[in-house]
Amino acid sequence: MDLKLLFMSTLFGIISCSSAQHEGNECIKANALSCGECIQVGAKCGWCTDTEFLKQGEPTSARCDELESLRKRGCDAGIQDPRGSLKILKNKAVTNRKKGAEKLRPEDITQIQPQKLSLNLRSGEPQNIRLRFKRAEDYPIDLYYLMDLSYSMKDDLENVKNLGTSLMKEMSKITSDFRIGFGSFVEKTVMPYISTTPAKLLNPCTGDQNCTSPFSYKNVLKLTSNGAQFNSLVGKQQISGNLDSPEGGFDAIMQVAVCREHIGWRNVTRLLVFSTDAGFHFAGDGKLGGIVLPNDGKCHLENNMYTMSHYYDYPSIAHLVQKLSENNIQTIFAVTEEFQPVYKELKNLIPKSAVGTLSANSSNVINLIIDAYNSLSSEVILENSKLPEGVSISYQSRCKNGVVNEGESGRKCSNISIGDEVSFNINITAQGCPKQGKPESIKIKPLGFTEEVEIMLNFICECECHKHGIRNSEMCHNGNGTFECGACRCNKGRVGRQCECRKDEVSTEDLDKNCRKDNGTDICSNNGECVCGTCECKKRDNPEERYSGKFCECDNFNCDRSNNKLCGGHGRCECRVCVCDANYTGSACDCSLDTSTCLASNKQICNGRGDCKCGTCICTDPKFQGPTCEICPTCPGVCTEHKECVQCRAFGTGEKKDTCERDCSYFNLIKVKDREKLPQPVQAFPLMHCKERDANDCWFYYTYAVSNTEREVHVVETLECPVAPDIIPIVAGVVTGIVLIGLALLLIWKLLMIIHDRREFAKFEKEKMNAKWDTGENPIYKSAVTTVINPKYEGK
Repeated sequence: MDLKLLFMSTLFGIISCSSAQHEGNECIKANALSCGECIQVGAKCGWCTDTEFLKQGEPTSARCDELESLRKRGCDAGIQDPRGSLKILKNKAVTNRKKGAEKLRPEDITQIQPQKLSLNLRSGEPQNIRLRFKRAEDYPIDLYYLMDLSYSMKDDLENVKNLGTSLMKEMSKITSDFRIGFGSFVEKTVMPYISTTPAKLLNPCTGDQNCTSPFSYKNVLKLTSNGAQFNSLVGKQQISGNLDSPEGGFDAIMQVAVCREHIGWRNVTRLLVFSTDAGFHFAGDGKLGGIVLPNDGKCHLENNMYTMSHYYDYPSIAHLVQKLSENNIQTIFAVTEEFQPVYKELKNLIPKSAVGTLSANSSNVINLIIDAYNSLSSEVILENSKLPEGVSISYQSRCKNGVVNEGESGRKCSNISIGDEVSFNINITAQGCPKQGKPESIKIKPLGFTEEVEIMLNFICECECHKHGIRNSEMCHNGNGTFECGACRCNKGRVGRQCECRKDEVSTEDLDKNCRKDNGTDICSNNGECVCGTCECKKRDNPEERYSGKFCECDNFNCDRSNNKLCGGHGRCECRVCVCDANYTGSACDCSLDTSTCLASNKQICNGRGDCKCGTCICTDPKFQGPTCEICPTCPGVCTEHKECVQCRAFGTGEKKDTCERDCSYFNLIKVKDREKLPQPVQAFPLMHCKERDANDCWFYYTYAVSNTEREVHVVETLECPVAPDIIPIVAGVVTGIVLIGLALLLIWKLLMIIHDRREFAKFEKEKMNAKWDTGENPIYKSAVTTVINPKYEGK
């Protein structure tokens, strides 16, 4: 069973090793026919340009291999292995500015560094970029307040009328450059969202309420630093009305995001406050009003009014996310308690957005905006533009207090205060080359910020030697290919190592004859393919193993092995025969010709008791063992000689217990449970059975043997000691015996007494029966009975 398990585990290990090599050797599997194809396989692959590198039978693709394998195969010079590189094109330092310092233009403030880079990407080799981000103090802010003006927001409008100056005052504590704008929305101006009767179009409200005509979206005030103007224009606004509960806020958000010039957005922090007490319509709801065209995501403001609400459907959430991200707008949803769950779900879909609870009359809107801004600005999230095909990117963030995040969490850092600096390590990796092979560019930016990092991607698709290729070279069979990087790259329609054949004649019968050894039936010894009358040998999964020869009849892996090593590790395998190193011989190079290992201490070979064969002594006298036939395990005195060492190592006792490790490490100790488990003598390895006694008169048993160069001692792990008498049972037995004897004597005495008493009683009874007493009356005896007769008794 043990041998079976060992065999299975060994087999499994070989299979696993072979599988690992198979999976790991991507260079061999690629069958690359040019240097450019080779380097696109992976970062470990290189191409050998040495014209004499290939052996007979090896295909051109054998030039592509792992770098270490190429060197082992003899390609020390001429390996093409281009590496990627990074170049920083724009590296403006982040701004270190304090509030109250000289005012800078927004475009002069830098929060991310570097700003522009160029990467040369080799397939499979990641390039690392380190970005720094620092929140600048006194950074400008643009805030646009977008308000629902349906009838339910009437009391909210009264509180918003003074929002301009109040918000300007609060925001001045954060930044000295603050602008504010205002817009409003109601609903699409078609049924069934509003009533289209003429009277309702003029005044959609009921009763004596005076409301303005319904509209989709109106840009009331472009972004301005004049808070009084905000109050004045907002104070003139009137409530409108609609029929259904959800509002057309998504139309308004889309226009605010894309109408940059109308709104007046600068390249600064952009905040959009969306205030409502209702839900929202989204893509598809427009069909209720007969509107089927999807929202085009373009600006349609005329005289600050959205004019295409009746023509385009509401935007989808994904469309809004795209436009808000493109325009670096951070959204704050100020909604009533009732609709908090809905907008929190929406927040999870829109990056860099926040939700605040709006009081019934919007009285808390300033605190809501301040809190939401602090929450949004304290988090940095990096996003990248669409990646070219085959390019991947990974992030690692190093945030405050040494916190390191990876994966998707590596894109962001939280709890960042003004003046804090964080960094991001970004790895960009290409797999292969784009189809066009042209340079590409991607952009990385922090969400909600206008700054971005531009990265130019240049792909290494060819080797340097490709530039020096010779077109229509005579080395490629009369000019049928380009000689580059040490090999021929054949023209279209040509094949072969020197492009010597046309594709249509590759496998003709006449050419196949040249690939059969000794006119046999096997083409290329079944180890290759016949191409243009020449064998091209198969490649093995293991790059160390190769077929070669004119007919692929040779290989370098089917030679004899010793100690599980090809040619014993002392030679090389050539065409299935071991070519041994100096001082080695044998079919597996496992026989050493060096006799120094057989020299004994007396300078004799094998102590004169044997012959030195393959560096090992073969003792002619079977009594002697050991590397130089110096040990006689069965000679007298062996047991006594090793007694002290066996005793100290097995039981930790004896005269050598203090020096055991130093003096007694010359043999391998094996413990067995009992004497029956001790090994028995065999002819190949004689051994001595020993029985020794220690200072405590305890016996221990062991065997001493020499197996090849190893000395082995098998010892019974338990001592056999004489058993001392147990006093307690003896004393207890004596006491118990005395007590029992006493009890027995008492019982015997008692029994005898009982017998004696019974005999005496019987004797008494007998004498009583035989006694004769006098029957006369006693003269002094008087009867105790007195008889009295009644004189009047007449006997009746």
